[in-house]
Order: sequence, then C-alpha cells, then structure tokens
Amino acid sequence: MAPRIPASVRSFPRLAQQCALCAGRSTTLHAQATRQIATSFLDKVAAGEQRWEERAQKISSGEITHPWDILNERGYIKDVAGNPDRIREILRIKRVGGYVGVDPTADSMHVGHLLPMMALFWMWMQGYPAVLLLGGSTARIGDPTDRMDSRKVLSNAEIGKNITKIHYQLGRLWDNVVKLREKYGYEDDWAAKRALYNNNMWLGNLTLYDFSKRLARNMRMGPLLSRDTVKRRLNESEEGMSLGEFMYPLLQGWDFWHLHNKQNVQFQIGGSDQYGNIVSGIEVLKTVRESEEAPHFKMDNSWQNEPFGFTVPLLTDSSGAKFGKSAGNAVWLDEFKTSPFELYGYFMRRPDEDLEKLLKLFTFMPLKQISQIMEEHMREPSKRIANHHLAFEVLSLVYGSQRALQEAQQHQFRFGGELPTIDKVPSDESGIITSNNAPRSDIQLPESVMKLPPAKILYACGLASSASDGHRLLTKKGAYVAAQPGQRRGLVPGNLSWTPMELWYPEDSLKFLIDNKLLILRKGKHNVRIIELVPDEEWKASGKVYPGEPYTGTLRRVVKKLKEDYAAKGEELSEAEIRRMLKELKDADAPTVANNPNIELLSKAEMRLKKTEEKVEKAKSRSS
Repeated sequence: MAPRIPASVRSFPRLAQQCALCAGRSTTLHAQATRQIATSFLDKVAAGEQRWEERAQKISSGEITHPWDILNERGYIKDVAGNPDRIREILRIKRVGGYVGVDPTADSMHVGHLLPMMALFWMWMQGYPAVLLLGGSTARIGDPTDRMDSRKVLSNAEIGKNITKIHYQLGRLWDNVVKLREKYGYEDDWAAKRALYNNNMWLGNLTLYDFSKRLARNMRMGPLLSRDTVKRRLNESEEGMSLGEFMYPLLQGWDFWHLHNKQNVQFQIGGSDQYGNIVSGIEVLKTVRESEEAPHFKMDNSWQNEPFGFTVPLLTDSSGAKFGKSAGNAVWLDEFKTSPFELYGYFMRRPDEDLEKLLKLFTFMPLKQISQIMEEHMREPSKRIANHHLAFEVLSLVYGSQRALQEAQQHQFRFGGELPTIDKVPSDESGIITSNNAPRSDIQLPESVMKLPPAKILYACGLASSASDGHRLLTKKGAYVAAQPGQRRGLVPGNLSWTPMELWYPEDSLKFLIDNKLLILRKGKHNVRIIELVPDEEWKASGKVYPGEPYTGTLRRVVKKLKEDYAAKGEELSEAEIRRMLKELKDADAPTVANNPNIELLSKAEMRLKKTEEKVEKAKSRSS
C-alpha cells in the first residue's frame, strides 16, 4: 500500500505532487531520486497550519479583522477581478501568495509604483507570501495599456542599467518594510515568505513550442481583440499595434501561471490601468493549468484554488493626470532624479483634505493612530503635523528611517512645522554599506579604463580603496561582474546575474561589456557600480579624474594649478621651483597636499590646494 501523504505536505502543491510520485516507487529508487524532508520541517509546517486554522476561526468570530476588510478600510481596493465573497473566504482559509510586477522601462520607479506594492506589503504583514516581480523580459516589449504609440525599443545596455537600478530599489524597499513591520509590532510569521524575482528566469527560456502547446492553441482571439487598448490602437492609431504588444497580456499571464505553479501565488495586484492585464492573466493561468496532460501534475481547479486580482486607485497630480515618466510628472524614487529633500517636500505640500487618505495608503500606521494625528493636525494646521508624519513614513519606506530623519530636520529648519516623535533611529556611523546608504551606482569612466587590470578598474570605480585593495578583493572572490554565472561572457539581455571577478588579463574585461559601453560591477550586497564608458576626448574635456588615473596625482594637479595661477599673474615659475616651495612648506609642518598623497576625492584636493596657495603667497610676501 502506498504511504499516506501528510496533511502538512498536501498544503504545498508541488511538494505533494513530488510525494505522490515517490509513493509508488521502490525504496531504492526513492532514496536515489529524491531529497529527504526533515521531520522538524514537517512539524514546523504542521504548526503553521494549526495557527492558520485558529486564525480563520478568529476571523469568523470577529476577534481578528479580515484582511480584505483591512485593505478596504485603507482604500486599496478599486476594481476586483473575481467574486469578492469567494475571495474573502479564500483569504480566510488559505495562506495564498500574491505578487506585483514592475517593468524596468526606466532607470527608476516613481511614487505611483508604491501604491500596489503597499497593498502587497499589507497582505505580507497579515501572513501571506508576497513576491515583487521585475519584468526583465516583458520590458523588451513594453506594456501597451493606455498608449496610442509603441514604446521606445530599449537597447541591451539600457535594459541592463534599468534592471540593475530597479532591482536594488526593490531590495531596499523589502529591507525597509521588514524594519517598519518591527516598528509597528506586526507579527513575524516565517511562513509569510517574501521574494524578488525577474521574469527573464522563465520567459527567457520559454520556447515557442511550449507557449503554443500550453497556451496559444487554447486561447480565443475574441476576448483579446475586445480589449479597449487593442481596439483603440487598431482603429484610432496610425501606427497600429505590433504582434509583441498584442501578446503582452499573454506573457504577463504566463508570469502569473509560473508563480502560481511554483510559489502558490493566487492573486495579483496592480494599478487601475492594469485591470485588463490582470483579467487576461487569470484566463491565461486557468488555460495553462487545464492544458496539463500528465495526470500526476494536474492541479486542483476547485474554487479554493481560483486565481483573482484587484487594482488600487491611481495616484494623480493636482491636475488629475496619472503619474509616470510618459506624462513627464514622475516623482522618482532615485535620489539623483528626485532628491530625498524634494520627495519629502512633495508630501509636505499635500492639501489637508488629502492627508488622511494618503496616510492610510502610504503608511503602516494603525487607523486609530491616523485619527489621532489628524485631530492634532486640524487643531493647529500651521504645524503641518500630518504632513510631517506622511513624508517621514514614505521616506522611511524608500530610504530608511535615518535618511528620513535627516530630511525631516532639514525641512523643519527651513520651513518650520512639528516633527513626529522618533523613538529609535539606527546608527549610520558603522561605515557598513547597506541598501540605504549605498553610494551612487551609475558613474562614467573613459573607455581607456578597460585597458587596465581588473584590480585597477575596481579602484577607478570606487569599489576598492587602492589597486592593492582591489587585488585582495579579487583574490578573495569579493567582487562580481554582471554576467552569466561562472562563465566569461556578458550579461544575458533582460537578466541580472553575477559571477566572481578574477585576476584575468586586462583585455578579458572587454568580454563583459554590454553594447560595448556599459560595465556593471558589485562588491558586497548593495555596493554596485553601473559604469558608462565615454570617449577619452569627452572625459578629458570634462575635467574629471578617477582614482588611480595616470598623471592625475594630487601633488601633480597642485603643481599644475599653481603654475597656471602664477602664469596668469605674469610670473613664470618652473615645476621644480613650485615643488621646492611646497617641500619647504612641508618641512615647516605646513598642512600641504604633499602631506596627504593618498587623498582620492578631488573636492578635498581642491580645498587643500587653496590652503597651499595661501601659504605660498604668505611665504613669497615674507621673502620679498
């Protein structure tokens, strides 16, 4: 008789399928072909099931607020794809996963992207697994929703840059959400997994045969042609619609199917303009699920496993226009496109009548606390208490509480108002690179830098403090290049993977260039450099220098600058004379640049250069 599959395993569909397959095999084959499952893990799963059953009973009795009601009360639910009553029951009895997708069609997300993610984060805090999905493959097509023209075709370099920057923005959001969960005391449930995926992991390997067999031959054209976007593009646009754009909802639906099949994801969240794509995704999921021919892999399609989704309201500007890069009104989450000070100021300028709604949408504050804040705000509107709470919470989510406090204090100093009480702010003095204090990732370097050994490239881009430090990093496999893992080839378009750098020959670094102009390097977890190569002539004309650049040492630059300054005054001094003056100052313990040959930052060199010039002038006046 086949062994019985435990209930704790049956709650994980793919695990249960594997056990069902193993149940009929011989003991020898089972031992050779499958991995063992630890009893402690099964006990942990069973305990989690027990907690969920108890939670379902408390929801029924009213002891716990239903998660669907929490989303409704905070204003997240606009349009629902599915039966709301059935969705409520599914969420009560099952720990189903959800996801939000973002296509990297720009090098940063904007504030409008946060709304569907906030709804997902709230579900995660209620105990449901959550996935943030980066559209490395779908970005190459571009979502045609609400557009009368095709999106610009992105190059491999643009896709690589966008994926890298948004990947780390999403990772930073997850890090900060975990801290905000601790701040507000929400339950830490191990079964509420969180993940960040790139759909190029599966769409990049999807064959036309599999796509046609599982999906295309089973989908009807009528529902696809009836979508508003398709009808408008076909009837009103001179450009028409490409086949890729027409298939975009099917590819997004394949994402839904893959996450449902592998991660038990059962619902999708998006902006209100994504309702059509969510409905199409549900149909794709059902179609692919039903097309499974192997009986032992057939998934249950009963109402408990019915996929669903919902949209959140769109965030609009004061004129009612949708936020986005296409509209030209985006408030970016990249600090070099919209500074944290400007982001804080955006929420400080929200009118009083919008504050309660925005506090519900963009913060994890309990509703009772929001009511108290609004009462205080209305008593003394000039203090803008609610605005400060709103701006501080958004910056805590995007940049971390340390940066949020800095910007709050800056705004209070310049414009007044009353700051929220900060109970605990993590120290930023350790010097450890985190997702919230990582330096600027995208930089420029001259093309000639690719002729340098890899250790010097790490030094040039700021990932190493010196060439020797770069050599140690390479020896310890502590530096990575964006490339196919373990292979000496460039980054696969639409993907983001890393392989350790080695002490290879200088010309070997050229193999990792994207479109012959972009190199992406990383040290540690968050310290990334997206290096754009520019012609050497352009670099020289810019007046910039990079660490370790030949003939650009601090002392050499000081001597050159002093020589030019004296020439402008009509005095011709040789380099030897200037160096002799500097040596005399050094011997006199003067704070010259010569005392600090390892200074890397040009700003510091210029500051010391000014001091040196003053000392030289004083020395000359004394001698005369």
